[in-house]
Amino acid sequence: MVLSCLKPSDLPDGLPTQVGNKTECALLGFVLEIGETYQDYRDNNPESSFVKVYTFNSARKSMTTAVQLPGGGFRIYSKGASEIMLNRCTSIIGKDGEIRPFTAADAENMVKGVIEPMASDGLRTITLAYRDFPANGVPPEKAGEASAELEPDWENEGEVLSHLTCIGVVGIEDPVRPEVPDAILKCQHAGIVVRMVTGDNVNTARSIAFKCGILQPNSEFLVLEGKEFNKLIRDSSGKVSQKKFDEVWPKLRVLARSSPQDKYTLVKGIIDSKLNPTREIVAVTGDGTNDGPALKKADVGFAMGIAGTDVAKEASDIILTDDNFRSIVKAVMWGRNVYDSISKFLQFQLTVNLVAIIVAFVGACVVQVSPLTGTQLLWVNLIMDSFASLALATEPPTEDLLQRKPYGRTKPLISRTMIRNILGHAIFQLIVLFVLVFLADDLFDIEDGYLETTRCKPTAHSSVVFNTFVMLQLFNEINSRKVHGERNVFSGITHNPVFLIIMAGTFVVQILIIELTGKAFHVTGLGWEEWLWCVFLGFSELLWGQLVLTIPKTSFPKLCRFGTKELPLATIVEPDGSKDSKARLLWIRGLTRLQHQIRVVNAFRSVIDGRSQRAIASPAVFNSLLAPVRTAMVYDDSQYPSALDSTEPEAGAEAIPRYASVESSV
Repeated sequence: MVLSCLKPSDLPDGLPTQVGNKTECALLGFVLEIGETYQDYRDNNPESSFVKVYTFNSARKSMTTAVQLPGGGFRIYSKGASEIMLNRCTSIIGKDGEIRPFTAADAENMVKGVIEPMASDGLRTITLAYRDFPANGVPPEKAGEASAELEPDWENEGEVLSHLTCIGVVGIEDPVRPEVPDAILKCQHAGIVVRMVTGDNVNTARSIAFKCGILQPNSEFLVLEGKEFNKLIRDSSGKVSQKKFDEVWPKLRVLARSSPQDKYTLVKGIIDSKLNPTREIVAVTGDGTNDGPALKKADVGFAMGIAGTDVAKEASDIILTDDNFRSIVKAVMWGRNVYDSISKFLQFQLTVNLVAIIVAFVGACVVQVSPLTGTQLLWVNLIMDSFASLALATEPPTEDLLQRKPYGRTKPLISRTMIRNILGHAIFQLIVLFVLVFLADDLFDIEDGYLETTRCKPTAHSSVVFNTFVMLQLFNEINSRKVHGERNVFSGITHNPVFLIIMAGTFVVQILIIELTGKAFHVTGLGWEEWLWCVFLGFSELLWGQLVLTIPKTSFPKLCRFGTKELPLATIVEPDGSKDSKARLLWIRGLTRLQHQIRVVNAFRSVIDGRSQRAIASPAVFNSLLAPVRTAMVYDDSQYPSALDSTEPEAGAEAIPRYASVESSV
């Protein structure tokens, strides 16, 4: 069954446009290359005339179409994986066009002389075969009547797909896109391990993996077939052993001739692995319907937007509209950029908050009035929240983001580097501001603005303090562009015009506030000398930032890592001496709370029914309101007298369910 086609191309290179399955398009292109045409076959054998179609799936690894011959009888056309198809062939078309027997020795020679060399060159081999079911001498005019009686048992697939005649073996190359090796190299530098799971021959998969850079020469990584993979990870009973799985997956890079179940097993095993204590993120790409379980199980699922099925897209988290691996690298880069943008904003905002709170509190306690008035703090809050978030969150991603290892899923959002920057800059700003609050009148030869007679009117003193505070935040915003200890805080600043516009706009508005607003912001105009000092003190933030970077970040404590510490639960000892698991205790506690909630709802229902029946037109209304809590997992007291009294099942025995799903009486 061929549903693909080649259309003439309008492109300069003259290559035809492929529509449909890429394998079928490659075969159609081969037909055109040898000077034949397929349009007559398509016109003479429409899809409605197909007698039986065995569609391709991962278990069958082939597809077959049965058609009725004009002279009576049937013919099946089959194509599929070479090692599968050759085992079904008992004859082959020779060089002279004659059909001759195809023995086991011929099949072995075909594998060694044709299939393996092709696979080693990265070609995906497909064997083409057919089989005729003759009408046993029935006259052509009676073939139509007799066909129903002579028609094979199409449900007996094993019998139908046997005794095939081999036409030949073709090699199809899935060319590696030029950008893919570089994209995979970037992933590896970023600490991302790339594994290839494919249904291709192991030699084909190994060749493609070398071309992509997944495998390196003289590497000790594993390349396994699906059958061998299952033998290594399963115990004698056929179940996946996590212990055996942990011995395989760290070195596994290529899994060939795999099934969708193998892909799901690999994803689930890595997620549940004890060798993965920090629970690294597992991402999966897929395009087929059978990839749905693996895409759903993975932390991040990537579906193909062009070749992907609706099932794959529905099960995934991200859809690649161009079906390009390079887009995954872009997704990683943008994800890290978003994380860094949040860290930059937090670093800047916490510094401003810490300084503003201490200055306002200490100033109010010492000079009986806050050095920063309400309108001034509103302007600072606007700078800190709205403008800073726009400026720091619009930084474009760079290739440098891919040179770092991934963040752990339990890594605290505020790192020790950020703590060093926050505390270091906050201390410097507090020193500068307190010096200005208490000594600016002497340093600048101006009137003290915090005396009892002057604190209620705008003065140059309060203007200098407020202006310097804003300048410190402006220049510290440049320092906040880097949260990983980089010294060049100006790197890439020209690639973010939004940041430059906000910086310039904030500076201009600050000039207008100081010079024009007067009482509204409790300020008065400053001379050029005061302005130069305010700008210089703000610029000193950049110099101080270089000194802060010399402090080892190990001098600061780590914040708690969320999710790594277990809850401090008491261990319950069972009568047989075993210990109840903490997960079960959490489950029992949750059920107990749920039972209490159901009792409260029942009590509330009885009150409503007994005293305020008029408030509810129908009991169905009340029941619909309580629908989300009507079904619950309730402890079965008939089997166990106590929620904490249980017995662990014997080895190999199935655990008896301790809870029964029942319908509550609500």
